[in-house]
Formats: sequence, structure tokens, C-alpha cells
Amino acid sequence: MSYQWPLDVNDLFGERYPQMVGNGLPVPDVDAVRAAVTDMWADEPGGWVHEWSALAARYAEAGSHGLSALAYGWARFPTLADEAKRVALAHQSEQYLLAAPGFPVAFRRDVLDLPYRGGVTRVPVHVLTPPAVAGKGPVLLVSGGVDSWKMDLHGLLVTLCSHTGLPAVAFDIPGTGDSQVPMSPDGAEIVRGLIGHARTLGNGIVVHVGISMGGHYSARSGLAGEADAAVVLGGPVEAAFAHGRLARFGMDGIVGNALGFDRQPGHDDLFAALTAFSLRPLLDQDGQAPMLVINGADDVHVPQDDTLVFEGRRATEVHLLPGTGHCAVTKLPEVLGIISEWLPRTLSTLRAGPVTTVGPK
Repeated sequence: MSYQWPLDVNDLFGERYPQMVGNGLPVPDVDAVRAAVTDMWADEPGGWVHEWSALAARYAEAGSHGLSALAYGWARFPTLADEAKRVALAHQSEQYLLAAPGFPVAFRRDVLDLPYRGGVTRVPVHVLTPPAVAGKGPVLLVSGGVDSWKMDLHGLLVTLCSHTGLPAVAFDIPGTGDSQVPMSPDGAEIVRGLIGHARTLGNGIVVHVGISMGGHYSARSGLAGEADAAVVLGGPVEAAFAHGRLARFGMDGIVGNALGFDRQPGHDDLFAALTAFSLRPLLDQDGQAPMLVINGADDVHVPQDDTLVFEGRRATEVHLLPGTGHCAVTKLPEVLGIISEWLPRTLSTLRAGPVTTVGPK
């Protein structure tokens, strides 16, 4: 199920331009697409998917498969609301796999059948392993956001592997990318299955790293004690789900699509669906794993409360970085430095204790 909704392309370019060029696309090429696009949904010259796909096709013809995958990622952005977007995602997957032999990390794509609501659901994952990895150690489980998916986050995944020296298993959260089910609190069952799978790839220790809405799921994994440790980067926890919060940059439509609506929901319907995502019941307990919680102080999507609520909790470190916004994207080197310092210190304490195996439930 999916739907289109009114979306201002100028607003999107204004918000996402730093991400577009920061991920490695040449500035002149992004500027040219920005000048050409006049409409989000028209599959014709001037349309978002058309202009981004044309750029991606030129990269592909030149053999620049990595750049092509990035451009197709923007073509299918922000969600699979129509057939043109789904075609762009298929092209992105094709180009990404063509680029894989040139990655600075070992790469493979696995397709898992995981328990979900009494049956199973297919969950493709990407496994990235840095060349220095020897033997079996901890594994990072990485979940992206509601509009930036595992292929879109490739540069960050490679950098994370490089900084930590650990392999990463990346997946799309429910309702996004390769997922075959809508986004819901029940998606935690899928994450539990992924944690169980990741335990089999290393020494049993799994650190769930979540970015944006993926940070909601890593916060849940950490608070429930299902992962051995959790990193939450810009994750919505409870305040972000308050009535009227999803009003900027088309986020209400992006989330509405992820939730499985087939037409634009009213604010009351959207709020009713999001209320169940609040992690307040887990915040009121104390069964959590060690957690690192980071965000930018100027986030327009996730209020500061969803970061500061973790202050003073046991085994928890909190960083609210000034002068940056959602997921602190303009200060990623600082974010990676914080993670790289926290992770080995935390893993040393985990290695000293027993390993708890949490498999699919």
C-alpha cells in the first residue's frame, strides 16, 4: 500500500542538499538536478524521479556504479509511493551490487526468513566486514531511517566498520526499502530475529546501532536488554510521536507510507498509529543494556526530550551536540569519534561477563 501527497521539492532540496553532496555526489551534478526538478511525482522531464534517474543512468553508462547507486537512491526518495519509485529502487540495488567488488570492505547480501506474527517474513541484509577482522568478535547490527535505507547509508557503514574494526549487518526497518511488512511496534519481533542471526556471525555479542527511525528500534533493543549494547543516533523515543510533530519536509507522508496507509491519513489517524511506538513502558523499567544516545540539539524532527530522557540512566552515555540537527549529520566525524571511544570501553565490560543469547521469539 502506498500513496502520493503534496510535497514541495524546494523544501526537500533545502533540507537534504548537505546529505546529497556529503554522501559523495559531485556538487555540479546535484545542482543541475536541483535546477531541473519542478515536481515530485511527475514521471517525465522536470519530475524528481526522472531527473535523478537520468543522472544515475549516465553514471552507470560511465561505469561509475557507486555514484549511480547513490543517484538512484535519491530518485526513489523519499518513499516507494508509486511504480516509478519502485523501479528506481530496483535500479539502485542493481548498481549497488555492481559496485560491491570495489568496496573497501568484504560484502555479501543475505536473505533471511525471520519469525513475524506467527509466520515468517523475508528480510534482506547486507553484511560488511572490514579487512582487518580476524576470528570471531562482536557484530554491529545497523538499522537506517524511514527514508534513508541501508544502501543510502553505505558511506557511513563503511566508515563505521573502519572506525570500529567490526563487521556490520545492515537492514531496512519495517515499512521501508526491502522490507515486506509495514512499520509497526511489532517490528521489534523482526529485530529480535536479526539479533539472533547476528549472534551466529561472531562471538555472540551484538551491538545494535540505529539511525533516525532505526534509532527508535535500537533504543528499544537496548532498553529491553535484547541487544548487548545499543547506539541511538537521532532516534525518536516518545516526545517525537506527539500530536502534530510530523509536519515538516513531508515527514507526515513519509511516515504514513511506512505505516502502510493507502491514502493520506488525517493527523488524528497518524497520531493514533504512532502512539503505540512510545517507549515509555520500557523507560519506566531498568532492564537495559549499556547505551550511547546522540543527537543534534537543533533537530527539527526529534525533540531534545527524546535524547535528554536518557540522562541519569544506568549504563547510559548521552550527547546532545550543539550547532547541528537531525542525527548530527553535519558533525559526523565528532559522532564517529564518540562512538569509537565508547564502543571498546563498553565491549571490554561485556567480554568480562557472560554472553546472553537472545534468538528469534
